[in-house]
Amino acid sequence: MSISETEEISIKKETDSKELGFFEKYLTLWVAICIFFGIILSQVIPGISQAINALSIGQISLPIGICLFLMMYPAMLNLQVSELKKLGKNPKPIILTIISNWLIAPFVGLLMARIFVPGYEQLIVAIILLSSSPCTAMVLVWGWMARGNQEQNVVNTSLNTITIIFGYAPMVTLLTGIQNIPVDWVLLLVSILIFIGLPLLFGVISKRILISSKGEDWFNNRYRPIVGKISIVALLTTLVVLFSMNGEVLINNPDLLLLVSIPLLLGFVIVVGYNILVTKIFKLKYREAIITVIIGSSSHFEIAIATAIAIYGIGSIAALGTTMGLFWEVPVMLSIVYLGRYLRKKGFWKT
Repeated sequence: MSISETEEISIKKETDSKELGFFEKYLTLWVAICIFFGIILSQVIPGISQAINALSIGQISLPIGICLFLMMYPAMLNLQVSELKKLGKNPKPIILTIISNWLIAPFVGLLMARIFVPGYEQLIVAIILLSSSPCTAMVLVWGWMARGNQEQNVVNTSLNTITIIFGYAPMVTLLTGIQNIPVDWVLLLVSILIFIGLPLLFGVISKRILISSKGEDWFNNRYRPIVGKISIVALLTTLVVLFSMNGEVLINNPDLLLLVSIPLLLGFVIVVGYNILVTKIFKLKYREAIITVIIGSSSHFEIAIATAIAIYGIGSIAALGTTMGLFWEVPVMLSIVYLGRYLRKKGFWKT
């Protein structure tokens, strides 16, 4: 049995046993609790912002940098270069997903930002960062829950892991340039190298070493679940710090989170609707169509948060804006899963 086949079986077994873990299932609730707890900390410990900022190298906060690395590293373990050779096997859904990820979603995000948050430069950048980052991690779970084609899912996520390294910075630069928003491209590239390049390199190396020394079964069923839990703890810790450092801004401007949520949610609706329609037009079968809709409509909120922090700082409006992408990601993706199942029953796609 090949490595890719074993990994796919492992993923299926893991999701079959629990579908979503406890933390993943209620991620939106944990995010809300972290927002509240962070704001409380900002009022109880006014000096927390200065204390965290003191532990920085240049624009990068060491505590946040460590947390963001731990957030990104597990996603990079999903990369399977061997799977990319299957791109020519059934290219239509892969091509449709790439078009959605790199042409439709980013420009829909830009349009929503221009309509709903004009004049809010950092919120515009937050939306651009989110809409320009295709997901590489939790879509594996969403795809299995929807009973989609997991081989296509693995190929797509592996492809996204590579393309985001080369495409993310140019896309963000293009869209912010259209809005005449100056973005330090050096910091943008640094954030890509630190928060994607390093976790990817470490992921590839550690994966090979651990599989060769401990075996693939141990790697997939013991190691990956552990680092996955560490990733979630790091994510929630990052959110507590984010909101503790900008609690005063939120207390004085609670409308900002609502304001950025409107274009994010409407953008989700438009992109999801586009993907459902295009998969119907191109006559995809359900198992391929639902994966195309899920991956083509999702965002890599970890890199968006990391990039916002690198460019604007921990306590910035941009960083807080990107966290709302995380806040809405889970309920939106779950909705797509159940909508896909419903449309399948109604015979919307071929079976």
